[in-house]
Amino acid sequence: MKSTGSKLLKNYGILVEFLGNVLGPDYEIALHEISSDSQSIIAIANGHISGRKVGAPITDFALKMIKDKVYETNDYVLNYKGISKSGKVLRSSTVFIKDENDSLVGMLCINFDASRYTDVSKKILELCNIRQETLKEPEGILPDVPDALSGTVESFPETVAEMIETVLESCLPGSGILYTDRLTQAEKMHIVDILNKRGFFLLKGAVSQAAKQLKCSEPTIYRYLSALNSDK
Repeated sequence: MKSTGSKLLKNYGILVEFLGNVLGPDYEIALHEISSDSQSIIAIANGHISGRKVGAPITDFALKMIKDKVYETNDYVLNYKGISKSGKVLRSSTVFIKDENDSLVGMLCINFDASRYTDVSKKILELCNIRQETLKEPEGILPDVPDALSGTVESFPETVAEMIETVLESCLPGSGILYTDRLTQAEKMHIVDILNKRGFFLLKGAVSQAAKQLKCSEPTIYRYLSALNSDK
């Protein structure tokens, strides 16, 4: 028998297709299932915007919202900044889907690519002899984003491995280390701590991928997590 959450998400799946057609090709609509077995996209419209398909993992930003339990005090989060693989700035918003017990079962995310409109507006202003360099880019994170998410920019990985690689790339430059096989135990634990704080270990298979990327065993990752949790 299907759970109430599954029935809810089935209805939202129809909404994904509907909104994709109504809003048009500049709006990506993605429905994420949130359960103990899955945190991935189960329906998506206009996936060309982020390059993702059904089965792609939840984003780093969404994981952080789950880890920080933002959904307990907010029904939705509006106008946060995302960066697509092609480098386009997206304006993103998410509504939390909860069951009758207020447990999180899914997330409906809308990512708007305003690049076509920005290009047109710049051309119009150029006709008025307004130089392009005088135009300001959007601020990105707007005031209606909870403090816990301030300064966080969303990326759109297609696999769990790709997500972890993105985090590793953000960690390694500051340490001056070029290869993960040169990392010390303390440095590896620091990276695991960052991954944990961002909610990466909520993902199925994340421990295995982290072990592979950090060139250590899965039991080692679990030991790091145990040590980090005992320090809190």
